[in-house]
Amino acid sequence: MAGILAWFWNERFWLPHNVTWADLKNTDESTFPQAEDLYLACPLAFCVFMIRLVFERFIARPCALALKIQANGPQKAQPNAILEKVFTAITKHPDEKRLEGLSKQLDWDVRTIQRWFRQRRNQEKPSTLTRFCESMWRFTFYLYIFTYGVRYLKKTPWLWNTRECWYNYPYQALTVDLHYYYILELSFYLSLLFSQFTDIRRKDFLLMFMHHVATISLITFSYVNNMARVGTLVMCLHDAADVLLEAAKMANYAKCQRLCNVLFIMFGLVFISSRLGIYPVWILNSTLFESWEIVGPYPSWWVFNTLLVLLQALHTFWSYLIVKIACRAISRVASLLIYNVSDVNSDCLCWLYVSPCILPFRNGCHCQYTNQPLKPKETFIGFYWVFMRDTFKN
Repeated sequence: MAGILAWFWNERFWLPHNVTWADLKNTDESTFPQAEDLYLACPLAFCVFMIRLVFERFIARPCALALKIQANGPQKAQPNAILEKVFTAITKHPDEKRLEGLSKQLDWDVRTIQRWFRQRRNQEKPSTLTRFCESMWRFTFYLYIFTYGVRYLKKTPWLWNTRECWYNYPYQALTVDLHYYYILELSFYLSLLFSQFTDIRRKDFLLMFMHHVATISLITFSYVNNMARVGTLVMCLHDAADVLLEAAKMANYAKCQRLCNVLFIMFGLVFISSRLGIYPVWILNSTLFESWEIVGPYPSWWVFNTLLVLLQALHTFWSYLIVKIACRAISRVASLLIYNVSDVNSDCLCWLYVSPCILPFRNGCHCQYTNQPLKPKETFIGFYWVFMRDTFKN
């Protein structure tokens, strides 16, 4: 065991040249990050999990009920031992052949069996009330930790000059505020990792599990390697968009659709600008080029930067998904919404149908009653009138 630990903590991998672990031992004059400091995050993660349960029960739940979010879950499927066995042991999505066999065995029609499986799948989904409580907890934590991070970082020199992250590296003293910031972030993500096994299992279980493991690994790696300064920049930057995402989800669960739309737009703008703009220009530039110039590369430096570059690839993929969702929503609204506007050429009210992916200045709109295409001027005025009405009416 001692040989394995010695191999794992090899100084030539973790530290720059001519630096040893003995050089980073705590003294009366200065304190440095130590790997054993992270042990504190495990009991704190349990405390964070318990605080979450209390918060959801006594704060989030009353707020959800005040917003008239129903506590009732989806309709439960009729108890049936045969179908339950198929659902739990074989498949949750039976094909046509299996449906026909079950239909003959139970003397049920195929549509009834399909409805049973759909209801049974819905039973495993958390209720809207549960989702709202979870989002409110995450929103509260992200808002607090982001506010704390901003207040802490604005007093540090490396927020304004990222080269400060590498001057005198790795002999950079650990402050109480930085230690608290790291341990609290790590405890929160550990609690999310643990809670995945106690909450209702969801279809994105594996994806979120990998996300939490990657986040915990990056936080742990940067702390042990004393790259904590640049680590604080990464954490604060990522928390900014998460606040808006959880707020948008809360608005959606409360059926405040306009507020949800505004928050989602804000989230998309912040996410794309921060993770496709600020992150590569501000953070990756510092970890790849400024650190190379000031400190120089070493084995763990390559690993750390590889993880950060992979994180950038995930940012690009997620940004693509956000844009795709937004375009799909705009197209759906454009193809389904019928606008009630005043026709420029008559005193009657006309209904305008706006074709998807067609500018309203072209032949995409027509009068429902006369079925005559409207002129570009009429289309523009009607479309603009409805946009202003829906945006500013109380």
